[in-house]
Amino acid sequence: MRNAVLVIELRELTPDDWKDWRELRLAALTDAPTAFGARYADWADAAEDRWRARLALPGSYNLIAVLDGEPAGMASGLPSHDEPDVRELVSMWITPAARGRGVGDRLMTAVETWARSAGARAVELSVVEGNEKAHALYLRHGYQLTGKSGGPMPDGIHRELVLRKQL
Repeated sequence: MRNAVLVIELRELTPDDWKDWRELRLAALTDAPTAFGARYADWADAAEDRWRARLALPGSYNLIAVLDGEPAGMASGLPSHDEPDVRELVSMWITPAARGRGVGDRLMTAVETWARSAGARAVELSVVEGNEKAHALYLRHGYQLTGKSGGPMPDGIHRELVLRKQL
């Protein structure tokens, strides 16, 4: 018996893809409400122009992963607010059905490749304390704790851990 080959396609998004981004982002905020700095209520009724603006952030790189024809995850790269030669990996989420199937690896590699091509020397990300599966993925990709603590999460209890990978 042969193993089935998984086909993971990555699509770079433009503001015109806002409906696809919205669908996955709202699914992420529903599936993992404590994993993000935003809440479902922050975005559920957002107008089209807000979704488009998120995908049009200057210098951003926004991706959707498609696994065997189905939306399977998303991630974005953004310029750092503090350091011009650092990029941030944000909005990373994998659908429950696609977890453990290489989607997260592909998205992370794509964002790191984008960051290198933009001249970045490092990629930084934040993960909420207790999100052990995501944390393990990041560590496996060579990210290390910085010792910095992110701001409080919307629940007012959890904080994000900041990790960085030198490129």
